Amino acid sequence: MLPSSKHFKARQVFTFITGMVECLFFAGIIFGWASLVFLLKSRGFFGSFCVNTTNSDGARVQDCRGQDEQFSLVFTIASFMNNFLTFLNGVIFDRFGTLVARLFGLALHTSGILMLTFATPALSMMLYPALSFIAVGGMMLLLSNMQVANLFGAHRSTIITIYNGAFDSSSGVFVLVKLAYESGIPLKASFLFLAAGSIYHILRTIFLFPRTSIPYPPPDHYKYGISCRRLRKSNKTVQSDFQMPVEEKPHDVKEPERPEKTFRECVLSKFFFFVVLWLSVIQLRHYLFIGTLNPMLERLAHGDTSVVSQYINAFAFTQMCGLLVAPLNGFILDRHKRKPPVAVLHFHRVNGQLQLCLWRNGCFRRNDYACFAVVEELLDGDPLYMNIGLTILILFSFSHPLNVFLHCRALASQRAKANKITDMTTKLQLLKSPCDGLNMETYFIVLD
Repeated sequence: MLPSSKHFKARQVFTFITGMVECLFFAGIIFGWASLVFLLKSRGFFGSFCVNTTNSDGARVQDCRGQDEQFSLVFTIASFMNNFLTFLNGVIFDRFGTLVARLFGLALHTSGILMLTFATPALSMMLYPALSFIAVGGMMLLLSNMQVANLFGAHRSTIITIYNGAFDSSSGVFVLVKLAYESGIPLKASFLFLAAGSIYHILRTIFLFPRTSIPYPPPDHYKYGISCRRLRKSNKTVQSDFQMPVEEKPHDVKEPERPEKTFRECVLSKFFFFVVLWLSVIQLRHYLFIGTLNPMLERLAHGDTSVVSQYINAFAFTQMCGLLVAPLNGFILDRHKRKPPVAVLHFHRVNGQLQLCLWRNGCFRRNDYACFAVVEELLDGDPLYMNIGLTILILFSFSHPLNVFLHCRALASQRAKANKITDMTTKLQLLKSPCDGLNMETYFIVLD
């Protein structure tokens, strides 16, 4: 039973709102990479990789493909670390709790922003650790905020997807920095403002998070934050995150035991293979598009920076729509929770599979730079054939939802057959002894 005091409700809503602000303006800012690259290129970062060449008309031009490759590699490494260290983030949470995990993430995130603040074209290599720290620290902020959903009971999935949407929409922060820079505000001032946000994060860590984790469901009179007191011994045996509530049942009722699959069986199952393929291909297409958007726009706009800037702003604003679209997934999940929770009972195993899936997905992410190199070196900067190939891969990845649909339909068919067999057995029993305990009217109704 969830706590019902007015003080808890107010604290609950305040925790949710401040967490959404944290995810919206800090956690996923790395996905605004296209806007940031435009600013860094205008300031001459990695400018030493540009060389003077002669084109087919005999005119001397500057070839900056080496510069674009460096920027692409920065984003590839940062996004790879973002996925690859997800498992490590989970281990830190489980081993040390929310306080240590958030402080670790804040240290990385703030350090990355400060590196970005004081980086200069002469120190362009600072972008590699800076963006990686921002990516990993931002993911830690998102993961720590997801447990806030445990406070909202039946709306838990909706809260999680709202935070994920805010995480995606935070890509618009760098476009705001870009617009501020074009209005005369120095980049250093904007980055220092973002770094000062660590004060906000620390205050939330102290006042609005527990030292360990938020249980699900929270016990009566549950408190968290700096005013948290130790609960009574009767409340210490609460369930941890991602556990389903256990309903009390009479002792004489015995439920049939479900055979538990081993970890090896889960990893070698076709569903795990298809979900890895599905996530990996979609994320490869997504990240490759973000990482190569600038050189592609420059090629299409023939070097017109005003046109490039205009389209980068348009792309950034479309990214910000994630906060509007993502909660729809949560609404659907929460709605289906009202039905018999058959799928929700394989939840712990699926959660573990997804963690490993993210790790494999991180390994798959290394192909970003290889794809970019193929476009620049073999396709002369024209990504047409690469886009066609990735589109085919995306279409192939739809085999995963199709496979799940066919599997669910087969299960439904099996249940229908089993129910039909049960009904036929009942009818045969009635045919043998129609008058045992039933009147004739009931007998004919059952046979009908």
